[in-house]
Amino acid sequence: MTTFDDRERGFEAKFAHDEDIAFRIAARRNKLLGQWAAAKMALTPEETDAYAKAVVQADFEEAGDEDVIRKLMGDLLAANVEIDEATVRQALAEQTVEARRQLMESK
Repeated sequence: MTTFDDRERGFEAKFAHDEDIAFRIAARRNKLLGQWAAAKMALTPEETDAYAKAVVQADFEEAGDEDVIRKLMGDLLAANVEIDEATVRQALAEQTVEARRQLMESK
């Protein structure tokens, strides 16, 4: 039984590690998305920092990326930035790659 218990603990540890990495990538991606959107809205550096944090917080509203996309679309359109949802989704994909790269480089 010990071999199976050890194997189970190993799988649980790997699952926990993978979930932690996924969370870190999503949080970093959302921060980068906030900075991207802030640049489009011509925010000051202080406003950019606050906005990036707000985008990270928006991701906790519901599972998936729709809450972040809704926030970005609403804020960009409110700031009179001409943008469509496809562009925001493309930025989300690009920032996901960048966040993963940054996280892997930091290790």
